[in-house]
Amino acid sequence: MKIAIGNDHAGTEYKNTIVDHLKNQGHEVMNFGTDSNDSVDYPDFVHPVAEAVSKGQVDFGILICGSGNGVSMTANKHQKIRAALCWTKEITELARQHNDANILSIPARFTSVPQATGMVDAFLTTPFEGGRHQNRVNKIACS
Repeated sequence: MKIAIGNDHAGTEYKNTIVDHLKNQGHEVMNFGTDSNDSVDYPDFVHPVAEAVSKGQVDFGILICGSGNGVSMTANKHQKIRAALCWTKEITELARQHNDANILSIPARFTSVPQATGMVDAFLTTPFEGGRHQNRVNKIACS
């Protein structure tokens, strides 16, 4: 699987751990995040991830910032993006099952690194259920 990842200064440690975890599982990772803990503007790292997902260059995206809110809001401005802010494995699974989320947004200041890694695994392995949920997903985008 090919995955795009992006982060701001609050998510650098998380990103590095997640990238290693994904590569150890055999995934290809496109890193659009900062490698520094110096303050940066998160949209600069979100837009490339959202574009890669929306254009089909990658299968999924992962975004990390302090609260997860800013990266989710930014990503969801892009067509074909359904970024889900998740803070537990169960919410992550529901975001995939019911909403066909294609970007996982992780709040680094409100989750642990092991919790975030577990959410990534759940995100990548949980299928979209379709059915009644497909009609709802079809109504999300504004054209």
